[in-house]
Amino acid sequence: MYDKKKLDELQQSLSNWEDTSLKKALNQLPERADEFITTSSEPINRLYTPLDIADMDYAASLGLPGEYPYTRGVHPTLHRSKLWTMRMFAGFGTAEETNQRFKYLLEQGQTGLSIAFDLATLMGYDTDQPEALGEFGKCGVAVSSLKDMEILLDGIPLDKVSSSMTINSPAAIIWAMYLVAAEKQGVRLDQLRGTLQNDILKEFIAQKEFIFPPEPSMRLVVDTMEFGSKHVPQWNTISISGYHIREAGSTAAQELAFTLADGMEYVRWGMARGMDVDEFAPRLSFFFNAHNDFFEEIAKYRAARRIWAREMRETFKAKNPRSWLMRFHTQTAGVSLTAQQPENNIVRVAIQALAAVLGGTQSLHTNSMDEALALPSEHAVKVALRTQQVIAEESGVANTVDPLGGSFFVEAQTDRMEKDAYAYFRRIEDLGGVIPALEKGFMQSEISDAAYRYQREIDENRRKIVGVNAYLDEKPAAIPILTMDPNGYNRQLNRLNEVKKMRDSGQVGQTLDALRIACEGTENSMPYIIDCVRAYCTLGEIITVMTKVFGKYEEPTMI
Repeated sequence: MYDKKKLDELQQSLSNWEDTSLKKALNQLPERADEFITTSSEPINRLYTPLDIADMDYAASLGLPGEYPYTRGVHPTLHRSKLWTMRMFAGFGTAEETNQRFKYLLEQGQTGLSIAFDLATLMGYDTDQPEALGEFGKCGVAVSSLKDMEILLDGIPLDKVSSSMTINSPAAIIWAMYLVAAEKQGVRLDQLRGTLQNDILKEFIAQKEFIFPPEPSMRLVVDTMEFGSKHVPQWNTISISGYHIREAGSTAAQELAFTLADGMEYVRWGMARGMDVDEFAPRLSFFFNAHNDFFEEIAKYRAARRIWAREMRETFKAKNPRSWLMRFHTQTAGVSLTAQQPENNIVRVAIQALAAVLGGTQSLHTNSMDEALALPSEHAVKVALRTQQVIAEESGVANTVDPLGGSFFVEAQTDRMEKDAYAYFRRIEDLGGVIPALEKGFMQSEISDAAYRYQREIDENRRKIVGVNAYLDEKPAAIPILTMDPNGYNRQLNRLNEVKKMRDSGQVGQTLDALRIACEGTENSMPYIIDCVRAYCTLGEIITVMTKVFGKYEEPTMI
């Protein structure tokens, strides 16, 4: 893109600058540190010039917004035409409490739902099972049966509001509950819009909320992909999630590489099922973290779009340009929030959210300032939502597409991210692919090493965290903390007992038996799961049937 003669002249000018202006400035005022690094511990140069991107081919590396390779965005006008979906993650206690929070957020200007489930639900347990004791409603809402889902979505116009559900191992079951609840509201499946996280590979890599072994788990994911493409065409049946990989301590490059490797593995499994790649790929979506390093995060999103477009077009031979598009949701970094001086988290979240917007996100959740202490209070979540609204309406950053495109620094970082991702792809391939690599503990080990290095940098004061190891304040935090309904647990147990008492036990047995037979065979399990849900079989009962067929996964000890 640059004339070689001009680059040679620039190199000479740069050398002269270093010998004169820079040398004089450093003698008078030395730099603050011997080395400057990103959040991922990557070195940052003092200055970036065209020399750092001298080999760039503008058309191949950047292009134009809405055109291949989509580095500059998946839409020609991006946020000039439509702002990102403001989708605040919410869920706590009972279905009634969370339903009230949903309605509050919609009244405050939120434009999409994002449902958090409690740990028992995430692990496939009913609230009344012994394994669920003590976990009710603490990290999300408890959903044990269709009745809970009906209450959770009561009064929510499901034909108008899109919903995202953060659920993985029991994803097919919870999705079935959502579909049947919508059906009971009179909403057709083809009217529903939303996203199911359903990314089981990242559970084995990072979050560890798995139930079944990898292969049957992947079979269930493909069942949802196949069912969705035929019956729920506006639904994204997988949100391939780098967020939890980053929360486990990965670098930005590891988050990028492992997430895209997982995405390509889902494509392989879908095609192995006999599905045409263009039948399901347009409905694959992604979910990324927005961490503290502003420019590194923006570069990550831009590199992700470019890599995904290239791999879908060239490796998987997708012909539909919609299959090449990487659409993604972003959440600000929960792991970056501090219990010390929690008001500082408002600033962190604003910076992270701004990076997501400048990186071209389609949907955004901003964390609340009190989340290092408890589930967010109503006041804290409103401040988090208002942060997005200020960025959208007052900052001006939504008025142009990819405003940092062409920045020597950002383009050099984008190229580095891409190079690092492909290096990881090769290492994963050398180990036999994604599932063999995770079974060998490769990704887990890489993430663990990165997390350890980051913590060492904090402990040794090589990395400053305001309020933690810099600018300390011994005064205790004085912000309101969310309290849940103390009678919620008993109300949940009573409702579950009532469901079991009022349902048709014969129909429950028949549908569970039919599901078992389907799981033992090769049929798509989704229609059978839906039948179980309609009969008010509970989450735990359905999981128990599946576990008898698929078994339970125990992670091998990593040495």
